[in-house]
Amino acid sequence: MAIVIINPKGVEPWIDALKQVDSSIDIRTFPNDTSREDITFALTWRHPYGIFKDYPNLKCISSMGAGVDHLLRDEELPHHVPITRLVDPYLAQDMAEFALALVMNHLRDLNAFKLKQIQSIWKPAGYQRIKDVTIGVMGVGAIGSRVAGELMKSGFKVIGWARSPKEDEKFSVYVGVREIADFLQQAQILICILPLTPQTKRILNKDVFKLLPKDAYIINVGRGEHLAEEDLLEFISQGHLSGAALDVFTEEPLPALSSLWKHPRINITPHIASLTDPQSVAPQIVENYHRAMEGRPLLNLVSRERGY
Repeated sequence: MAIVIINPKGVEPWIDALKQVDSSIDIRTFPNDTSREDITFALTWRHPYGIFKDYPNLKCISSMGAGVDHLLRDEELPHHVPITRLVDPYLAQDMAEFALALVMNHLRDLNAFKLKQIQSIWKPAGYQRIKDVTIGVMGVGAIGSRVAGELMKSGFKVIGWARSPKEDEKFSVYVGVREIADFLQQAQILICILPLTPQTKRILNKDVFKLLPKDAYIINVGRGEHLAEEDLLEFISQGHLSGAALDVFTEEPLPALSSLWKHPRINITPHIASLTDPQSVAPQIVENYHRAMEGRPLLNLVSRERGY
């Protein structure tokens, strides 16, 4: 029985973190793993499609992050093997702090002042106050709820939108297709933190944008595939949207020829809103490994039907 780590990036921090929790676990790394019939647990991010057919005795496939769309896109993903994701409290807090930073950057239009600085232009400008701004959060799961909470602590009015009802939230949550228009019409800043599913792909499109108040601002920290880029550019050029902050893209790294790079009203960051900390999630991975070996219910089990 062994764990294989399948990750195109560095694996050493993950090995070290897992060994600190349970030094007895046999950990191997792709593509140098041998005797793949011994592998019973896969920890992976952006694996080569079809690779899992080479592991006949898998009992669990775990994403190395909160998202699982990279797994579900694999048409050869074994149907009999359960999939889990990671829930990292630091990930949620990091996302909340990043979202707050983007919001405040927008309210004070700091990017515009940076451009003026380069040109040696001294030109004060007005700004929006926190008390006058309503922020709409699309996706109020564990991460979205934390983002909303951080924004509320800062004094913002926050509303949420979700595909299914949410209980015990301290802000209004609009549910499903029937209530999305009421939600959007209030959102002066729209933050997307939805999971990527067939239903949410390209959800940030012209039909959504036209329902937002004039000068609304878009923040996408979900997945790049949530955004119809051509619609965003159109609505910014029309003056209906004031701009956007984008941390995720359909193609990453963002191609050098993309028109998004040099757009004066679009702020780009290289998918750094929140990064999973191996030390933080290692106990969760080890727990699921032992649960899988013992046939017990797994933590953070993913529904293939829902896509998260």
